[in-house]
Amino acid sequence: MKVIPAVDVLEGRVVRLIQGDYGRVREYGGDPVSVAERFRSDGAEIVHVVDLDAARGASRSVGVIRTLGTAGIHFQIGGGIRTAAIARESVDLGAGRVVIGSVLLAGGNAARTIVESVGSHAVVAAIDVRAGRARGSGWLDDGLLLADVLGVVVDLGITRALVTAIDQDGTMEGPSLDLLEQVRELAPKIALIASGGVGSLDDLRSLRDSDAGVEAVIVGRALYEGRFTLPEAIAACALL
Repeated sequence: MKVIPAVDVLEGRVVRLIQGDYGRVREYGGDPVSVAERFRSDGAEIVHVVDLDAARGASRSVGVIRTLGTAGIHFQIGGGIRTAAIARESVDLGAGRVVIGSVLLAGGNAARTIVESVGSHAVVAAIDVRAGRARGSGWLDDGLLLADVLGVVVDLGITRALVTAIDQDGTMEGPSLDLLEQVRELAPKIALIASGGVGSLDDLRSLRDSDAGVEAVIVGRALYEGRFTLPEAIAACALL
């Protein structure tokens, strides 16, 4: 199981939101590229970057994305990617993968045109779940039933899903193994990236050993607050 460190960007700063709440922001630095470079030096194969400004409809952090690409950092980018043009631009700027969420719930052809534009291998479906429903629009809408959204993902040919238990996100209180196992049951062929709640090396080991068959895990706040180092996390996720 791979470890993917998170770099969430808000107004040019590295932050983490507690349960996706923009009113509960913890700041961890002012240079997202330097943070991403440090993670790469510590062994990260890929970094998960979230453009929180774009996610809530503000201007995209194009400068950050371009600099990451120029620096040769392997990263995936999420936040506000709702059109094929934005997805294509992100890949052209250096993103290895784009993460789409709200557009999957919106209906219409937008998600399909994104997949057609960059290829299914370069698209990650963000499945953000609260109370059995996948949420979009910054987790503020009513969402759709989890099974229905996963049906859309499979139909589009997307093969990788980033699954977040919203109520655990940023809390460091442990991941939702039940949610991951539910997604695995509903979509057995999709590679799963777990997100939300990791606060200890034991949490990582529980994900590694779970029946969900997790491919990778996103880790953010626990790294920033020194619960463990990235090398320690990578070691904990290695096969026994």
